[in-house]
Amino acid sequence: MAYKIIVKKRFTNKVVKLLDYLETEWNKEVAHQFLEKLDKRINNLSFQPFTGIQLKGYYNVRSVLITKHNRMYYRITEDIIEIINIYDTRINPIKNPYKRK
Repeated sequence: MAYKIIVKKRFTNKVVKLLDYLETEWNKEVAHQFLEKLDKRINNLSFQPFTGIQLKGYYNVRSVLITKHNRMYYRITEDIIEIINIYDTRINPIKNPYKRK
């Protein structure tokens, strides 16, 4: 059974900014490849939601690596996967709220 995917607005906004950056600094093909990786990972999560790493101190919040520079955070509740946010792995860990605990 596939889980239903719900995407938070915060996640969507960050992905749009990231795609804009990739298109302007690199090219459209790089942005397209990133979007394909993201879509594939989200699709895989709908069938295997427990593949991500469980975060300490957060109930049902997990993370999964999209690329070596981007990590996606999501929450599992019953038959729903709620995609919360995406963070750059090179960012200062203090700025990432999921790494504080």
